[in-house]
Amino acid sequence: MRWFAQAGLGFLLIILLGVHLIANHWIGPQGLLSHADVVRYYAVPGVALMEILFLIVVTAHCLLGLHAILLDLNLPSTVKIAFTWLLVVLGITIVIYGIQLTWRVAVMEPI
Repeated sequence: MRWFAQAGLGFLLIILLGVHLIANHWIGPQGLLSHADVVRYYAVPGVALMEILFLIVVTAHCLLGLHAILLDLNLPSTVKIAFTWLLVVLGITIVIYGIQLTWRVAVMEPI
C-alpha cells in the first residue's frame, strides 16, 4: 500500500515540479523571481494553494521513501516504531511551517 502511495505521489510530484519550475524559474529574469515578483505571483488565486500542495507532496514522498529505507534495514520493531513516529512528527512540522510561510507571503501587499 505504501508503495502505491509513493508511486502516486511521485507522479503528482513530477506534474507539480514542472508547474513550479516553469512558473518560478523560467518566467523570471535570469531564472529567479525577485521578492516583489513572488508576492505578485502568490496574489494570483490558487497559486498559494498549489505551492502548499507541492510542499505536502514533496514532504510525503520524501518521508515515505526514507521510511521504506529504514524498514529495509531490519531494525528492531521498537526502533521502527520510534522512527515512524519521528518521521510523522517531522512531516507535520515541515508542512505546518511551510504553510505558515506561504500564508505570510500570500497576504503581503504587492510592491
